Amino acid sequence: MRLARFAVEGGYQIFASRGDGGWVPLSGVQGLLMNDLLESHRTTIADQISAARATSRTLENAATIMDSGDIWGAGLNYRGHSADLNAPQPASGPGSYLRPRSCLIGNGQQISLPSQSKRVTAEAELGLIVGKTCKNVSRDRWRSVIVGVTAVLDMTAEDVIRENPRYIPWAKGFDTFCSVGPQLVTLDEFDDAALQAIRVSTVRNGEVIATATVSDMKYDLGYLVEYFTAGRTIAPGTVICTGTPGAAVISPGDVIKAVVDGVGTLSHTVA
Repeated sequence: MRLARFAVEGGYQIFASRGDGGWVPLSGVQGLLMNDLLESHRTTIADQISAARATSRTLENAATIMDSGDIWGAGLNYRGHSADLNAPQPASGPGSYLRPRSCLIGNGQQISLPSQSKRVTAEAELGLIVGKTCKNVSRDRWRSVIVGVTAVLDMTAEDVIRENPRYIPWAKGFDTFCSVGPQLVTLDEFDDAALQAIRVSTVRNGEVIATATVSDMKYDLGYLVEYFTAGRTIAPGTVICTGTPGAAVISPGDVIKAVVDGVGTLSHTVA
């Protein structure tokens, strides 16, 4: 099942994909989240998809899929990315950060470069969307709390981090510095082998700057869920950004994309 949020008069509405390019507006579903959506609402949604008239909406202008939760991220998780920063991969767990929701933008919206940085990078990532309140989830049970996957485009004031890696939250928290979407693809569409084969690519002005499959992660998806839920309560709607195969430096006028095969593409111009 594939779901997206679109702006409508007075707010946002959830739409479901019919699989033929059409999108069906859903009634009685107030958010993309989460337990109710996947359990008690699943049959209702399927009935609406088959019965309702589809619209011609496209994902190029979909709103961020996040309507609650936090934004957690894993740093230096792909084996190739640590070379970008001339830094070794952490040995006892991935790098991590928590960023504010105020940095979120919808698909197609412009990225604004802050005056506080002279070198901003953009990174494509696979995102995991938490489906229910959870804590201390074991590695082998990670699927039980993840409702689906999405694409993420993550911006960083890289010069700030090079100056001092303790500045990571500050360097990632500027307005327009994160895009999550353009759709949520429920996890039942992927078995473990299919997840491992998903290719994530950072694309700038049509050129692939970095690309790798999920299998190239040092810390796998189950490990990341266990790591981020350890000792803390994670709310439904939280996105876990799982790391990037590599970053692209962005400048005004660039078009930057996060391409996650089989999941979605985020595309933004740089102001």
